Amino acid sequence: MRLQRRRFSEPSHVRTIPRGRIDIVELDDTVVGRETYEPGWRWSVDVKPIAGTDTCQYHHLGVTLSGRLRAQMADGTELEVGPGDIFEMPP
Repeated sequence: MRLQRRRFSEPSHVRTIPRGRIDIVELDDTVVGRETYEPGWRWSVDVKPIAGTDTCQYHHLGVTLSGRLRAQMADGTELEVGPGDIFEMPP
């Protein structure tokens, strides 16, 4: 461990997806992403064809700055997050 600072204005790399963008900053083995989606973005439509999986396989820990996002797990459990919400979504 060491003191580090990175900025989203200088991301390690950027992933563009249909109706969205993910700015990625790396701090050694920790990855932090800033995800921005256009209205109407849906994982099942905009990312599933790229990922090639039925559900997202990444673990997400985050905070919602604006807008709303609804997630549904394979077992049907749902969670909706909005501005100010801190959330965790397993793979």
